[in-house]
Amino acid sequence: MKTPTQHTRPLSPPAQPASAAAPMARREFLSTTTRAAAVSALAGVALPHVHAAEDSTIHLALIGCGGRGSGAAADALRSTTGPTRLVAMADLFEDRLTTAHRNLTQAFGERADVPPDRRFLGFDAYRHAIDSLRPGSVVLQCTHAAFRAQHLEYAIQKGMHVFMEKTFAADPAGIRRLLKAGEAAAAKNLKIGCGLMCRHSSARQALIQKIRQGDLGEIHLIRAYRMDSGYLMGPFNGRENELLWQIRRPYQFYWASSGIFIELMIHQVDECCWIKDAWPVSAHGVGGRAPGLADASQNLHSYAIEYTFADGAKAFVTGRYLPKCHSDFSTFLHGTKAAAQFSGDIHAPTVRVYKDQRITGDNLAWRPDKETKSPYQAEWDALLTAIREDRPHNEVQRAAYSNLAAIMGRAAVHMGRIITWDEALNSHFSFYPDVDKLTADSPAPVRANPQGFYPVPVPGVWTEI
Repeated sequence: MKTPTQHTRPLSPPAQPASAAAPMARREFLSTTTRAAAVSALAGVALPHVHAAEDSTIHLALIGCGGRGSGAAADALRSTTGPTRLVAMADLFEDRLTTAHRNLTQAFGERADVPPDRRFLGFDAYRHAIDSLRPGSVVLQCTHAAFRAQHLEYAIQKGMHVFMEKTFAADPAGIRRLLKAGEAAAAKNLKIGCGLMCRHSSARQALIQKIRQGDLGEIHLIRAYRMDSGYLMGPFNGRENELLWQIRRPYQFYWASSGIFIELMIHQVDECCWIKDAWPVSAHGVGGRAPGLADASQNLHSYAIEYTFADGAKAFVTGRYLPKCHSDFSTFLHGTKAAAQFSGDIHAPTVRVYKDQRITGDNLAWRPDKETKSPYQAEWDALLTAIREDRPHNEVQRAAYSNLAAIMGRAAVHMGRIITWDEALNSHFSFYPDVDKLTADSPAPVRANPQGFYPVPVPGVWTEI
């Protein structure tokens, strides 16, 4: 791997063979040959004109070329709403950019049209990638939360539409920047899509409609779980650039990605708020680290958060990341008339209503029609259609508020006290205010102790609101 310098440079042609294997992430962007075949089938389709562009092709720039970014780019290129073309890529790390470019080129051929002079490396690579776009293009912001506001502001300044992946901000100061940027985008009639894809699930939308109609009665309780075997990190060895070492491991540091709880649970927190059609007024919680585990990260290993809504309803959100324990990945809700499951394992559309409060297979009252389109694809189709037809489409406030609700819960656990919505919304706290000034030569925002371990929250002492 070449260390990115302070100055952006185009990437040289890849040296690896085309057959080299690529690492996969949560969002698998080339999971079946059927998807690849669908790409080829689009070649001869007649497609509509794009507003404010010289032809009907929407150009794309991918900022952040890990598995999540590669998956988002594939969804954009796979859309049947009209032709799209990837024309620029940017990342801090050459190996990630090279792998992503190779895989996308193999899958989409000439529609991944990114020659070496439009592949950029470095902390300012995002600017060069955005500058290479034409009006009406889309910037895919798939880096870590620490850089989201900075990249969004520049894209809006340049008049670009944006798709940004979760998480969106690591702290309240980042949320404030996002909200302001979202207002600027609306004033310019720019379209912004945000990667809380479950909002675009047709099965969940059908259940939301039943909730709004009162079919389940008043919703007094929601339960959401994400429990798995964990994400332990070894000590920092002191021999590498500590900043870049942390950015390679973003889920282990609050400043970089907001930490493992929000990275994993923002979807479930968003589901709770969607079900209630409201934002929580307060959060309280507990959590901790398991003794005896050699985990050098900042993360706690368990989180249990009680959200309270204005009508007194509760949402309990539970995360645990330890081996050899019960695992779960689901969201349930309980109304005065009936209970329902809202979401299933790995965000599966496991949606069903029960006859009463018993959540058992022999007690089903309703299921939605089977989904015909992945929510990952549906969110992209919605954004691209809004661009082509000049429809309003700005998901920034909703995404930022869901992220803030997650920050509230994390802060309640870390600080050991009740955190209110108004307190979180009005906070200016930042884990690292100088994030926009980072270069490859900057010291890391958080430093390891002599044993290579990083500071962890201590309730009653820690501050993040």
